[in-house]
Amino acid sequence: MKGYRLYIMRHGRTEANEKGIYIGKTDYPLSESGRRELIDKLDEYDYPGVERVYTSPLKRCTETADIIFKDRQTIVVPDLRELDFGEFEGLGVEELIKRDDYKEWLKGGIENSPPGGEALSDMIVRVYQALDRIIRNMMDEEFNATAIVTHSGIISNMLSCFGLPKYKPNEITCEPGEGFEVLVTAQMWHQAQAFEILGRAPFLK
Repeated sequence: MKGYRLYIMRHGRTEANEKGIYIGKTDYPLSESGRRELIDKLDEYDYPGVERVYTSPLKRCTETADIIFKDRQTIVVPDLRELDFGEFEGLGVEELIKRDDYKEWLKGGIENSPPGGEALSDMIVRVYQALDRIIRNMMDEEFNATAIVTHSGIISNMLSCFGLPKYKPNEITCEPGEGFEVLVTAQMWHQAQAFEILGRAPFLK
């Protein structure tokens, strides 16, 4: 049975990442240092050849796709956006640690959302919908390899929920401009809504 390869990549650094603040829906672009870091990684790593790139609509992802997958067709997928952190948007841990609602949110739970933000369960539903559209699109158009450029929280939960072998979200993190190679077949996806995690990407030269 034919296998399809997906390269699920994290966007480059932003000023918010460098300051250690929460950004979900806030549309930060790449920082200058983040852009330079991605360009340097092009010299250090072999990024996979792909036939199409699917990306979150936020600038930090579309700009990353333009750098590491230059000249590839790019399709924006709104459901690949990061979690909405609600009242925690734009704030750092030092500011939040005194808040009871923040401490409660840190306890976790699939229905435990930031105040005014998005529950993990809602995020997982839309990530599944995005993945399903992308995988079906790959199969319909007979693409062998495509890339997804999205956010760290999306990646860790996507691989935790749908990837094999099974990992907890905090066990499957990646650096900016890096990610994971996964393999999916029609049978795996249609019967189990699952894909195989092959390893990390890109690959050292």
